[in-house]
This record gives sequence, structure tokens and C-alpha cells, in this order.
Amino acid sequence: MRMAMGLGCVFVLMTISAAGSFAQDRSQGRSMVISRGGIVAAESPLAAQAGVRVLESGGNAVDAAIATNAMMGVVEPMMNGIGGDLFAIVYDAKANKLYGLNASGWAPRGLTIEFLRKQGIREMPQHGVHAITVPGAVDGWQKLAEKFGRKKLSEDLAAAIRTAEDGFPVPEWTAAYWAGELDLLRSDEAASKVYLPGDHAPHVGEVFRNADLAWSLQQIAEHGRDAFYKGAIAQKILETMKHHNGTMLAEDLAAFSSEYVEPISTTYREWTVYEMPPNGSGIAALEMLNIMETFPLGQLGFGSTKALHAMIEAKKLAYADMAKYVADPRGQKIPVAALLSKDWAKQRAQLIDAEHAKCDVGAGELPGGSDTTYLSAVDRDGNMVSLIQSNYDLFGSGIVAPGTGFVLHNRGGLFTLDSASPNALAGHKRPRHTIIPGFAQKGDMRMAFGIMGGWNQSQAHAQFIANIADFKMNIQSAMEAPRFSKHTFSGCDVTIENRISGAVRNELSAKGHQIQVLGTYSSGVGGGQAVLRDFASGVNYGASDPRKDGQAAAELPY
Repeated sequence: MRMAMGLGCVFVLMTISAAGSFAQDRSQGRSMVISRGGIVAAESPLAAQAGVRVLESGGNAVDAAIATNAMMGVVEPMMNGIGGDLFAIVYDAKANKLYGLNASGWAPRGLTIEFLRKQGIREMPQHGVHAITVPGAVDGWQKLAEKFGRKKLSEDLAAAIRTAEDGFPVPEWTAAYWAGELDLLRSDEAASKVYLPGDHAPHVGEVFRNADLAWSLQQIAEHGRDAFYKGAIAQKILETMKHHNGTMLAEDLAAFSSEYVEPISTTYREWTVYEMPPNGSGIAALEMLNIMETFPLGQLGFGSTKALHAMIEAKKLAYADMAKYVADPRGQKIPVAALLSKDWAKQRAQLIDAEHAKCDVGAGELPGGSDTTYLSAVDRDGNMVSLIQSNYDLFGSGIVAPGTGFVLHNRGGLFTLDSASPNALAGHKRPRHTIIPGFAQKGDMRMAFGIMGGWNQSQAHAQFIANIADFKMNIQSAMEAPRFSKHTFSGCDVTIENRISGAVRNELSAKGHQIQVLGTYSSGVGGGQAVLRDFASGVNYGASDPRKDGQAAAELPY
């Protein structure tokens, strides 16, 4: 008996020692947030807390997402705000149904290729008044609140209004982004007045206040979307358009409406992955996954030369197809089913040379024809929201309508002036979009996820899903894991974080990849958030990327 007890003690000590060793040696820097209550994951702790407060006061995941997004527009104004567009995927737990909301705006009726050519413009402007399309975010908020929310829109916006009025200390990443855009902000008097108090970008810890934005949000709280598209805010926007010789008219704003659409999907290993349909670029993530599925990535190993080579080459092929075929589907046929087929992926995968990187990858011929914020939320009932919202570039167009406190985005910069392209500029047409919310499910698990960063997004989504499905990571580890990114559509250039070993980088270089090494947790590969619900246990999980200032926060029990 004494020997048995001794062996038992040894076993317990070994178990404790092994567990302690594992905890000390794990590769992820943060733990998942785990709760039976709701969780909000956002790029700012203040934004995540705004969403959690709404959950704790009886709101659901949609209310939390709106509150979080509104706060993000206050505390990270260069990335997002009510002057930009929005996409969301909503999971209704009771109905077990997904809804997609496309709240991306259209070009003004008068902004056409012919108009720009008469101005001597030969390429689509990337900043200034002619890059501005109708912002869709506010209409998106109202559509979401009316269909799914439990709270009044005014309640969802309350925390953001208070914070804009009272101010907040500027965090690290935000201060760095801000400091890099002085020239753009100084090019517009109203932008400089709002965002450069004392003629400087706020530094880390400096309190920044935006009373004009508080006014705009209060107008929306009191009058809903009409304040933005028909009322007092609209009047200020239209006055600014006239001042800058823009084409946007009252009808362009008043007639706009976001729309519910059916998410598109593919299977990857045991998961079903969902993205928004065109004009969003999420189809590139799904095609990339289909191509990657033809390779045994799990056997090749995470961070291996063979796995990374296959994934980088898959990215090039999927993006080439997206660049050729994806645009606003209204009035033209986009070959979504063909691009998502497994047979198409097998054909494209055959073009990948295991030993050599391809620097010039074209789109396949079908038969018959950077700056953003992402957040996710889950409530205690299992309702989930995957939401992404953006100004496109940092501080968008660089133009602020005086008195409004927000910058107007430059999403129109993604149009082309090539009249033969499906993405050619036209009045009341939406441009091809970089911003994409993601969703995935497997058995009893549902996951809302996203990773921001311009053309980084689809390739980052595919890597995140592979981390979970192939390399068996949890959502925090999958979000933190080193990533590659190729923002260009041609060439062999690719950026890789330095946590990928030097030996692997050298082997990739030998295959022809032109490697630029990034830092340990680089903004160059985007930043993301994720929440996961295990319906079998009723437990929620949250993850937040260390590449941003944010966190995943859980609501307190009742």
C-alpha cells in the first residue's frame, strides 16, 4: 500500500511538472478568453468594453457590435468611422441561419470615366474628392439594429458619444498610424483642425477629444440613418462636395440603401468557411483554401518551406482570378460558382511548381464566359457577429466635412478606368472591396473571425483557417501565429514575419521568392479578432491579435 501511494505521488508530481512545463513553453503569448457569457473582441479595449457593457445591460451580439464599431470610429479614426463602408455576417442562433449585410456605398451618379477624362485624369484617384463614394456604415448600423437588435440605436451609440466628448488617451498603435499621415491631414483645413490639435498628431497617452464627431453621432442617435443621408450631416457633406468640386449630390446620399445578401462558402477539411459574395473579395480566400486543400499541409508542418510555398502560390492564383472577375454583381454576371468549384481549384493547383515560385501569374480562363477595423461578438445565447468597417486608406480621402468630425473614405480608389473591366467606374456602382468578414462552422462549433489590412485580408483568412484545420491550433494561437502577406498582384515579392525561421526563408528564396522580413508581430500582415461558440457545452471563446491595441473581453455573469 505504501509503495502504491508512493507511485501515485510520483505520477501526480510528474503530471503537475509536465503541465507546468507545457504552460511555460507554449508558443502563444496570450490565453483565449473563455466564458459562458458574451465576448467581444476588438482592436481597442475601450471598444470591446463598450460592446460588453451593452451585453450586460440586455443587448445582444448585434447591439454589442454596433456599440463596438461606433467606439472604434472614435478611438481609431484613421482606420474606420461613419465616413466609411461596412460588411457584416450575422449568425442567428435560434434560427441557425447566417445573414450577410453589404453596406458598401456606390459612386455618385456623376462620377464616371468620361467625367474624369474630361478633367485630364487617366487613372482612378486614390485620394481627394473623386475617390469618395457614398459611405455605407450608418445605413448598415440601422439595418442591423432594426432586424436583430434588442436596444435602441441611441443606446448602442451612447458610450461612443461620451468618449468623443470627454476624450481618451491615444494608445500605441493608433499614435504610430496617426503620426504617419501628417501630410495628408494638412492638405485639408477641416481635417487638420480635427485631427491635428496644436498642429501635431497626438502622441501616446495624449488625451484626444472630438466634439464634432460627438455631434454627428448624437444626430444619428436621435434621427437614425436619415440624419446622415438626408439631414444635418448630409447637408455638411454636400457643402463640402461642392467646395471641392465633387460630383456627389443629395440624391446620391438619399437613395442609397445597404442590402442583405447570402454568404458564399466552401468546405476546407472538416470546416465550412463563409465569406461575403462580390463585390467583396472574400471569394479569393475561399478559392485559395480550395487550392491549398489539394496539398497535405498538416503533414508538411506549420511554417515549413513546402507548406509556405504552396500557400503563397495559391494566393497568387486566387488573387489573379479575383482581380479579373470580381466586381459589383448588379447588372453583370460574376462567375461565383465556377470560381468556388473544387474542379477549378484542382486545375489552378496544377500550375504550382513545387520547386519554383512563379512571378507572373495570370487569371484562369473560365469556360462560357489597407486600412480597416475588424471586430467580432458573441452573446450568451450564441448569436454571433463578424463585422468589418473601413476608411480604406489611413484617414481615407483626407477630406473632412467641417463640423462633422469624421473623414470621408476613399473607397472609390478601387475602381478602374478600364471600361472593359467588370470593375470599371460607373455612377451608382459599388467598387470591388478589400474588406471581408469571415465565419466558419464545424459540428457544434461556430466561429466569427476576420483579419484586416487591405489586400492582406483574403490570404490572412486562409492562413488562419489552415492554422486551425491543418495545424490544430486554438483560435488565439491561430491568430498570433506568424503570417506571410503579399499585397501586390504580380511579382515574386512576399513579406514574412521573422518568427518563420531563417532556414525556411532561405529555402523559399532559393525557390525564387523575394522575401522581405518583417518584425515579430507586424502590422504588415494585418491584425484580427475571433470569437468561437461551442454549442455542445454552451461555452464561448475569444481571441485578439497582439498586432493591434485590442483585447477580447467577456461580460460579467448576471
